[in-house]
Amino acid sequence: MAILGAFIVPHPPLLIPEVGKGDEKQIEKTTNSYHEAARRIAELKPDTIIITTPHSILYSDYFHISPGQGTKGSFARFGAESVSFTVKYDEEFVEALEDGAERKQIEAGTLGEKDRNLDHGTMVPLYFINQYYRDYKLVRVGLSGLEVTEHYRLGRCIKETSDKLARRVVIVASGDLSHKLKEEGPYGFSKDGPRFDKEVTEAMAKGDFLKFLSFPADFREAAAECGLGSFIIMAGALSGLSVEADFLSYEGTFGVGYAICAYKILGQDDKRHFDLIFKDQQLKLAKEKQKNEDSYVSLARHSIETYVKTGIYAKLPKDLPKEMTDKKAGVFVSLKKYGQLRGCIGTILPVTASIAEEILRNGVSAAMEDPRFPPVSEDELPDLIYSVDVLSEAEPISSIAELDVKRYGVIVSSGRKRGLLLPNLEGIDSVEEQVAIAKKKAGIYDNEEVKLERFEVVRHQ
Repeated sequence: MAILGAFIVPHPPLLIPEVGKGDEKQIEKTTNSYHEAARRIAELKPDTIIITTPHSILYSDYFHISPGQGTKGSFARFGAESVSFTVKYDEEFVEALEDGAERKQIEAGTLGEKDRNLDHGTMVPLYFINQYYRDYKLVRVGLSGLEVTEHYRLGRCIKETSDKLARRVVIVASGDLSHKLKEEGPYGFSKDGPRFDKEVTEAMAKGDFLKFLSFPADFREAAAECGLGSFIIMAGALSGLSVEADFLSYEGTFGVGYAICAYKILGQDDKRHFDLIFKDQQLKLAKEKQKNEDSYVSLARHSIETYVKTGIYAKLPKDLPKEMTDKKAGVFVSLKKYGQLRGCIGTILPVTASIAEEILRNGVSAAMEDPRFPPVSEDELPDLIYSVDVLSEAEPISSIAELDVKRYGVIVSSGRKRGLLLPNLEGIDSVEEQVAIAKKKAGIYDNEEVKLERFEVVRHQ
C-alpha cells in the first residue's frame, strides 16, 4: 500500500526552544505528541513525506507544488537563524503529480513560485521528524482559495500518484485551528473559535472526514482557522481507505488551537469516498431549497440559469407579485456552492425600473462578473443555492451606537471610497467588526474620517 499513514499537526514556531525561549513549556502536551508522531513516521520508513501547508505560496485559483531539486529554510525571521533545514524534493513524484492533476483538470502545478525558502508550516513538522528520521524526500503542497472538493480531489490525485510510483508515502497535514480562542490571543476572541475547535477535533478523533468538507466557509472565517484545507487534502489522499484514528492532544494555551492526530491505514473501504457523499448531500440540499424558494429566489435562479445556458438575459415572467414589479430598491444576489460563496453582486440604490429587473440584472452579474470568482459554468448550476437581499433606503447616522449588527447593514464612505456590508452575517458579532470589514472592503484606513449610513434588509433564501 503506497500511503503508509497520515498525521495532522500544528506549526507554532514557539514549539522550537530557540524560538519559544521557555514559552514552549506551556504547551508541553503538544511537544510530547509531536515527538510521538515523529517516532511513528520514522517507524513507517517512508520514501516520500508530503507536507500540505497553508504558509507556502497561496493562490486563489491554483495549488502550488514546490519545484526543483530541493531548498533551504530557517527560523531567522523568528529570531533563531541557527535552526535551519536543507531538503531534497522528490522531483519524480512532483512531475507525476503535476501530470495527474492536469489530466484531471485540477488547477495545480509548479508555476508561479515567488519564494523558494521553506515556510514555518513545513519547518515545524520537519524539526521533529528530522530528530528521528532523515532518509526521505519531500513534496511540499500549498493550499488555494478553491472550493473544498478541489482540495479533496488533489488529495485523491496524491494517492493515485503514490500508487502509480509505488512510493512509500506519509502525509503530514500541517495546520493550526482557530486563532480566536482568547481575548489576549493574536486575533482576539470569537465564540466561533472554541466551537470550531471542538467540532473539528471531534471529527479528527472519529476519522469523520465528511465533517471537514461540511464546515461553512463563513464559520471557518469567523473562527480564523488556517489548517482545514490541509486536512481536507489529507482526507482526499485517504479516500477509500479504512483508518484508525489516534487523537494525541489538543491545546489552546496561547489563543490558537493546536491539535495532533495520527491515522493508521487498515485497508480498503469504498464507503469512505467523502467527496462523493458530500456532493450528493449538497445536490439534495439545493433541490430541497429549490422546492421551497419564493418568487425572489426563483427569479434569481431563472435569470442565472437562462444566461449561463444561452448567453441571453431572461425576460420577466408575467405572474410576479406586484411588490416585485411596482417597487424599486437596491438588491444583492448571492450564490453559494458547497457552503462557500460563489458570487455576490448588488446595488445600494436601484438602477432599473423595479425590484424584479434589479434581480435579473444583479443575478447575472453575481454569476458572471464577480471579480473574485470565475464565471459560473453550466455544470455548476444544479449545485448552486441562491439568496436575494432587498435593501431599504439608506439613512445617515452619527455613530456606530445607532447600528445593530443583526438588524442593520452599514455603508461606510470616505470621499469616493465606499464600502457596504449586509446585516446578520454569520461570524460577525459586533458593530465594530461590521464597520471594520466594510472599511476594509472600501480601502478606507483607520485614520480617515468616515460617514456612516445604515439600512435594513429583507432576505429571501
